[in-house]
Amino acid sequence: MVAKQAAEVDLLTGGKLRFGIGVGWNRVEYDALNEDFTNRGRRSEEQIALMRQLWTQPVISFEGRYHHVQAAGLNPLPVQRPIPIWLGGDSEIAMRRAGRLADGWLPHARPDLTLARRIADPRAHAVAAGRDPMSVQVEGRLSISEVPETAWRDETERWLDLGVSHLGIDTMGAGLSAPDDHRRALARFAAKVPLVGGQVHSG
Repeated sequence: MVAKQAAEVDLLTGGKLRFGIGVGWNRVEYDALNEDFTNRGRRSEEQIALMRQLWTQPVISFEGRYHHVQAAGLNPLPVQRPIPIWLGGDSEIAMRRAGRLADGWLPHARPDLTLARRIADPRAHAVAAGRDPMSVQVEGRLSISEVPETAWRDETERWLDLGVSHLGIDTMGAGLSAPDDHRRALARFAAKVPLVGGQVHSG
């Protein structure tokens, strides 16, 4: 179902979807779904392999440890084949998984010296897995509830200096209510912090 929903969004956006995955930290959420919290990482890896097959082939058969699909497929297929998968998480195992499997990594941190050193980690794991390290892109995140407007440009430049490929602008938690308030905040950011050759999206 998730693969189908993602394919539909990719079609509706003309092939602009990036699919983000985080295994989560809250055991209660897994209990509510009657799923095992302890194997969530291994299951997510199998799910990534399955979704990539579903996004690229009209009909597949898949026999995994957790998932079994017999002669089924998605119709229509997405524009992007496969849809790029980005992984979140700041643990060592999360960065190893991003390096081995992901198209991008989503760190949850501010652009400081500690993060500057950690950005190299998933790319090093990519090399160990026989992949091009630059195939693992990195997205920074600027929260307007944490960074005052007067510091938006400096914070953006710090992210770009770290070599991120994308920058997400988070408008949550800033006291905004209506959708138009969030839109205006994003427009104000775009006017104050023009990017040349960079990519910014709303969070």
